[in-house]
Amino acid sequence: MADYDMQNSGSPSSGGFGGNGGQEYVVFDRSTDGFSKGTLDRSTAAKLKLEHFYKVTLDQARERNDRQEDISDERKNRQLQSLGRKESSFLRLRRTRLGLEDFVTVKVIGKGAFGEVRLVQKADTAHVKAERDVLAESDSPWVVQLFYSFQDASYLYLIMEFLPGGDLMTMLIKYDTFSEDVTRFYIAECVLAIEAIHKLNFIHRDIKPDNILIDKDGHIKLSDFGLSTGFHRTHDSAYYQRLLDGSLNSSSGHRQLGSEANINLTLSIGTPDYIAPEIFLQQGYGQECDWWSLGAIMFECLVGYPPFCSENAHETYRKIINWRDQLYFPDDVHLSPEAENLIRRLICAPEQRLGRHGADEIKVHSFFSGVDWETIRNIEAPFVPNLKSITDTSYFPTEDLDKIPEQPQTIERNNSNVAGEYNQKDLAFVGYTFKRFDDLTRKNAL
Repeated sequence: MADYDMQNSGSPSSGGFGGNGGQEYVVFDRSTDGFSKGTLDRSTAAKLKLEHFYKVTLDQARERNDRQEDISDERKNRQLQSLGRKESSFLRLRRTRLGLEDFVTVKVIGKGAFGEVRLVQKADTAHVKAERDVLAESDSPWVVQLFYSFQDASYLYLIMEFLPGGDLMTMLIKYDTFSEDVTRFYIAECVLAIEAIHKLNFIHRDIKPDNILIDKDGHIKLSDFGLSTGFHRTHDSAYYQRLLDGSLNSSSGHRQLGSEANINLTLSIGTPDYIAPEIFLQQGYGQECDWWSLGAIMFECLVGYPPFCSENAHETYRKIINWRDQLYFPDDVHLSPEAENLIRRLICAPEQRLGRHGADEIKVHSFFSGVDWETIRNIEAPFVPNLKSITDTSYFPTEDLDKIPEQPQTIERNNSNVAGEYNQKDLAFVGYTFKRFDDLTRKNAL
């Protein structure tokens, strides 16, 4: 075998790949300086698509193997044909392009800063379906399940399971306050839900009663991950955006975000009542910011209003920043020492906050004495919705939604996108489409 020496030549013309003597190789400096912005965008899109394709393919192959290994030989023989048909249907579904025409609106049940929430029906199955990375990664019973996601030229669409019990905010409006026993139940379930998100290496950042939904049995699930952030660099398109902009720095488990940008973002979305102060400030933060939010929710459940509520969002922001001087418990509200202590251990400085080293720190707090963390989802909830049908929306306040059109408008694709041209904003949504295998096996959406 020949022994090759790699030598660096001063220019392409001085080397070459030949000669009867020693082998010489020309080493070119790699740089993107000579490429246009459009070429860089297309190459980044291709990289994202390839990474997403292989990740999804490997994940689905692994899931397929797991599904086949989890059944006994006897059941395997009985179910092999059925499973084969479902696998074939799922592979066909993966190649199917979903659009608005595949779903029919049953009722508009909500409207937020960035979109609308509709209870919809899939046209070909009549399954009832009512946000992408977190939902696609998770199969936790504590997270709202995502069935499909797709997009058109202007909008993103998420087809999720419908939780007919409404949300925790609606319950607080109705009952004003909860007893400590009822509060213990909901806060304990929230601990498990937030823990499930953190185990996926995500931070929710917007934990509030509106995003805690109630299922048909009265148990909670977390939703609305539009402000969540994760540490999945392999499919984090923000990483590639920073790479294109030349502003990529080494990342850690904490996010570094500008104070003014965070304030403006939060105030444009809605109330900052439950958001931790470190998110507003120009400093790093981690998963512990979600535990602050839980403390604020617990305070509201027992006292009747958030701990830093004010007449306007800017005043609320000021109080949160100065939380040491602003957090107090009303004299006419009687809390157990355990309840008050837990709230104070959650609404505190990040380095002292319970949960900064994991949810187990919170689970062992004396307020949760007697809670069976393994079986809590199997016990009867304090409130179980009384439903008349699987499309019952009576637990969702819809009085102010009459002006929203019954069917959303279909947006035609821009010709430049069809031709393969990408705007930089489009790169964030490469690989957005998702279909869940489990949906094919569900006989009823509830």
